Amino acid sequence: MTIQADKVVATIITIGDELLIGQTIDTNSAWMAQQLNAMGIWVHRRVAIGDVREAILDALEKEGAVSDIVLITGGLGPTADDITKPVLCEYFGGTLVRDEITYRQVMEFFESRGLPALKRNEDQALVPDVASVLHNTRGTAPGMWFERDGKIYVSMPGVPHEMKGLMIDHVLPRLQEYFQTPAVVHQTLLTSGMGESFVAERLTNFESALPSHIKLAYLPSYGLLKLRLTSSGPDKLSTAAALSIYFHQIKEILADITVYDQDLPMGEVLGTLLKEKGKTVATAESCTGGFIAHNITLIPGSSAWYKGSIVSYANEIKNSLLGVKQETLQANGAVSEAVVREMAHGALAQLKTDYIIAVSGIMGPDGGTPEKPVGTVWIAVGSAKELVTMKYHLRYDRLSNIQITATYAMNELRKLIV
Repeated sequence: MTIQADKVVATIITIGDELLIGQTIDTNSAWMAQQLNAMGIWVHRRVAIGDVREAILDALEKEGAVSDIVLITGGLGPTADDITKPVLCEYFGGTLVRDEITYRQVMEFFESRGLPALKRNEDQALVPDVASVLHNTRGTAPGMWFERDGKIYVSMPGVPHEMKGLMIDHVLPRLQEYFQTPAVVHQTLLTSGMGESFVAERLTNFESALPSHIKLAYLPSYGLLKLRLTSSGPDKLSTAAALSIYFHQIKEILADITVYDQDLPMGEVLGTLLKEKGKTVATAESCTGGFIAHNITLIPGSSAWYKGSIVSYANEIKNSLLGVKQETLQANGAVSEAVVREMAHGALAQLKTDYIIAVSGIMGPDGGTPEKPVGTVWIAVGSAKELVTMKYHLRYDRLSNIQITATYAMNELRKLIV
């Protein structure tokens, strides 16, 4: 059966005490929302609850009343605090029975590792007899698909790798068959160098002229401002074509601060440019401690254009590995234009790349002085022929300062190469 609907809405429920106390960060609902939105399904609520019977029952009742789809993650493990399965059985009026395919998977999982399967492990194969079982090829806890009063409920493990496997293999294809949804299209412009309020002021006329079916969202990020245009329509091709007219307009208005016309991480933006030009880059990092290298190497295929890093956190490493002169350090301090210049030249000589990024700064919360307060950062980017430096004054906490420094440094090199 396929249901055609002008708007299909979903709720994502994440279950686990560890989510409520902040011990575990919920990345599941963000990823699931992205996948659903790409299908034209609107996530209008995300709910986090603890491993409490009454809380789970209450959430199922309330969300089922307002959503076409309720996706649930968490609480399917083998320990006593994982109560989702019996509560689902209670809510949908079923009885726990053993699913033989899941049971064989559990047995094979432990046998292949030379481990005994405990009864609590075998019980992973118990599922409500009113559910359709979604077999989990990445773990031992199966997913479960329920239907009631025209609504769909799906329960999946909280382990992100397992949840994603079930969503890709089972849930998304079945939802695609079940619902015929409108096409939803996003286009995102990455900008840098201008605050949100100033960008909004420049876009006043543009925004007021947008048709009602196109929405503009401002999404501040570390060192970036994303401008996302969203539209929905009967089919993806015509909707995207209509949206592209307005996207080109916003690109023209913000050409001077545009970083990229797709929603990509800065490491991928820089890598795309370097790959196109057949060039390579390396990093010399002090205050970021390898965070720039981390962001770059998260990108698949980055080995084609990224060669490595020298993390010179201590001054003696700046001196011994990068050749920063002792007199330069003594006269200027580690956080200075002179030092990042010598770091950059030393790294170019050592790592033999076309381009280099070098950073040194005070990330906080301590270490600042009246002359160099916390958040002071020097960046050098360029090549053996051309090296440019810039100074930033950041005002956030330590982690945010590190993340913003990484973004700014990669973007400064991008601007130089372009």
